[in-house]
Amino acid sequence: MTYIIPAIIAFVLVYALIKKQPPYGIFLSGARDGMNIAAVMFPPLVAILTAVYMLRASGALDLFISFLSPITHFMPAEVLPLALIRPLSGSGALGILTDILNTHGADGNIGRIASVMMGSTETTFYCIAVYFAKTRAEHTLRAIPFAALGDLTGLITAVLLINFMGM
Repeated sequence: MTYIIPAIIAFVLVYALIKKQPPYGIFLSGARDGMNIAAVMFPPLVAILTAVYMLRASGALDLFISFLSPITHFMPAEVLPLALIRPLSGSGALGILTDILNTHGADGNIGRIASVMMGSTETTFYCIAVYFAKTRAEHTLRAIPFAALGDLTGLITAVLLINFMGM
């Protein structure tokens, strides 16, 4: 098992030599392409992550959650920050999930709902920013409602499965 990576590297080098391709030149070309992709994707990522951290640090997220308190009889108020941040930032959502699990435990109702939410939703706006920036798509607004509907379905399903099925 410890020789798999060296075996793959050796295979690639031998294959390149058999095909009479310069392996180092191809590696550099791939690295250059990767850097170009990163340069295109970096500004949207910075914008989204900055917005998420500003929401958390300013207290606007807590204010918005208190505004949404009428629906907390359906969904525990403790998981609302996760439901709001998950479509924007995976790392932000992971931080909130960690706080929830440290506070309420992984085996409790709130911990289970948060875990299922984390697994059944996507970082929608992060993916849209990254993929559409790379493809230079112009009609991103067509994808957003359907992606948001998928996230909403994941959130509602998480609450229903844990609350009503007694998982």
